Amino acid sequence: MIPTNLPNEMEPVIQEQILPVLAPTIRNLISKVPSRYLKLLEEIRIRQEKPLQMYTHANDFFVDSEGLPVQESSKAYRVTEEDVAQTIQLLTRSSLYALEEELRRGYLTIAGGHRVGLTGKTVLSPDGFVQTLKQFSGLNIRIARQIPGAADSIKPYIVNPLTQRLCSSLIISPPQCGKTTLLRDLARQISDGILHPKLRGLKVGIVDERSELAGSVNGVAQHAIGCRTDVLDGCPKAEGMLMMIRSMSPDVLITDEVGREEDRDAIREAVHAGVTVIASAHGVSLQEVCQRPALQALFDTRSFERYIVLSRRAGPITLETVHDNQGNCLYERKGRLA
Repeated sequence: MIPTNLPNEMEPVIQEQILPVLAPTIRNLISKVPSRYLKLLEEIRIRQEKPLQMYTHANDFFVDSEGLPVQESSKAYRVTEEDVAQTIQLLTRSSLYALEEELRRGYLTIAGGHRVGLTGKTVLSPDGFVQTLKQFSGLNIRIARQIPGAADSIKPYIVNPLTQRLCSSLIISPPQCGKTTLLRDLARQISDGILHPKLRGLKVGIVDERSELAGSVNGVAQHAIGCRTDVLDGCPKAEGMLMMIRSMSPDVLITDEVGREEDRDAIREAVHAGVTVIASAHGVSLQEVCQRPALQALFDTRSFERYIVLSRRAGPITLETVHDNQGNCLYERKGRLA
């Protein structure tokens, strides 16, 4: 489970990294929101002609014209077209063309590793693929959290007690349950050699297709991911894993949100090459993810040695279950719902 003593630096992060990229009106309102809310902040939702909305790990609320949290949408400040346009200008530094590739993916990553999701009108290429976005109507600013110790709950299960070797593992959870935060802290602890007393620091390769794990800006990681860690930013997972194996000789590969056939093949190749793979997938249980052919194939070939399921039932990064590669339950949270 996520540590209850949330970082004291979260409010300065909002002030120094988030507020400067917001339209002046929205910046002024959010700066007035009580700090007890800002320290828990996970998302800021800015939708044109809709109420200004914020999410913490426990609930959501709107912000009124005085910067106070309210539950009634009718009392909230309504985001204007100018608010959206000014925020886009600040985020892109008035250079949309230079960020065309990021816009094609539907999000930007800003200093600090925070991801900004974008909605609007898509522009399609002649072959029918998304080329870019324009006429922006909404933004979702996801606050990136660096939480030392986020991976502590899985330490007893991720190292094989007989061989003292790190286990290839699949982290499973629905969205917003802390998979990425946990993977990031795993990378740091594995790389720095502090995960397990008998496990030395290992070379870690992060394939960060969505720029969330390392939060790289201009190729430089914005998060603490360990002193022995290399990052391929914005690279497709399957291709990136093979590139890392060929060029960087990693001991461990870490990547997010696998599930395609090409991911399956790359994971198999990595494991056969003796590389430990730690990845994540969306789902609520081992049984559910195994209904997908690519992930079922990885289970059948025992490519992963551990399957770790998270939820938000007791807050983000709640450890629900741990299974081995034969489906045996190694851990189940007391009182969990069926």
